[in-house]
Amino acid sequence: MTRATDLSGLVKAYDVRGVVPDQWDEELAELFGAAFVRVTDATAIVTGHDMRPSSPGLSRAFARGAAAQGADVTEIGLCSTDQLYYASGALHLPGAMFTASHNPAQYNGIKLCRAGAAPVGRDTGLTEIRRLAEEWSDAGAPAPAATAGTITGRDTLDDYAAHLRGLVDLTGIRPLKVVVDAGNGMGGHTVPTVLAGLPLEVVPMYFELDGTFPNHEANPLDPANLVDLQARVRAEGADIGLAFDGDADRCFVVDEHGDPVSPSSITALVASRELARHPGATVIHNLITSWSVPEVVKENGGTPVRTRVGHSFIKAEMARTGAIFGGEHSAHYYFKDFWNADTGMLAALHVLAALGGQDGPLSALVASYDRYAGSGEINSTVADQGDRLAAIKAAYGERDGITLDELDGLTVTAKDWWFNVRPSNTEPLLRLNAEARDRDLMEKVRDEVLGVIRA
Repeated sequence: MTRATDLSGLVKAYDVRGVVPDQWDEELAELFGAAFVRVTDATAIVTGHDMRPSSPGLSRAFARGAAAQGADVTEIGLCSTDQLYYASGALHLPGAMFTASHNPAQYNGIKLCRAGAAPVGRDTGLTEIRRLAEEWSDAGAPAPAATAGTITGRDTLDDYAAHLRGLVDLTGIRPLKVVVDAGNGMGGHTVPTVLAGLPLEVVPMYFELDGTFPNHEANPLDPANLVDLQARVRAEGADIGLAFDGDADRCFVVDEHGDPVSPSSITALVASRELARHPGATVIHNLITSWSVPEVVKENGGTPVRTRVGHSFIKAEMARTGAIFGGEHSAHYYFKDFWNADTGMLAALHVLAALGGQDGPLSALVASYDRYAGSGEINSTVADQGDRLAAIKAAYGERDGITLDELDGLTVTAKDWWFNVRPSNTEPLLRLNAEARDRDLMEKVRDEVLGVIRA
């Protein structure tokens, strides 16, 4: 019999993500739970979910599938993704987080990890989980274990908050006024507990958990979604603004003027703080963070290691090198003290500690880390990604003083500028990031490359 079920549109490189109920539903979630236990050989797992309307049902169905295969399931309920990683690390259990992060309301997904928050992706078990779910979709549910597992609840929010606060010295910070935009996502659940008792006047925005996202998309990477926060910071005369994405694993920062602070500057700031605690250590950065990041790491006695874009590559390099910290342009921040997993909340605590530990404003604090002019990520729809990359390589490959590398897409580097062009894995897009020593030069380089991409 030819297998009819094809889950390739649902199971991505790093996670499961798609529209509910069009692409997946509770019946399929139950099969994913069973497959997860089979592939990981788990006798116990932990699950959590975000505030989307479909999340509790999908999460419980996954638990039923896992328990039917003999695994005991600990449900931590409503949580941020990094709170699920905390539970996976602290309890030493494989974990499943039900979220579609910043995607629109009709989407949902699963982020999976092994014990200790080690990622499960295409090459580390997700392909096999997909294969089993496809087989069972056609042939019927798998045979249950001789003894079913149990499903029990556990609240980890206080323990998660205490763990994070134990990793940052917040004892000496001055009073600060902090505007936080949770985007109706899980930051509204975690921020009050994590920041409780600190000398902070927190001005909450959109803390109501609402998976329909009535105010704006919970995706702070899009500048349109920062507008409300920027205006509120200015109106309140606040010291800092923080914006979290839907599952609250990413944190974006704006200064006292309401101006965004680049994730590269935050990476450099946190790296300098972590290197003060761990002299000579390694720090990971992906290849489209600013030149300032490896410069600051070296200035602080550390060793920078450059890697591809994507959390599975960062986490693998952190494990390989023993790095203490890693940062990405997308505001994912990874900590050795957090099982090499990403937590925007811990990065936010570092920024608050740094800001509150001195008298100047945030804009002055980060100025020394903001050394170059960057384009941000610019997407272009193309008919043939490979053809356009070849055209860029031909256009720049013969020039004097230019180096090319293909670690991830194509990176072209000159004395005073660089750019990277990467193909999207899921859409017919090329993504351009450019940086130069000043804005005029950056814009010239950016426009020239876009001319080749869009020719």
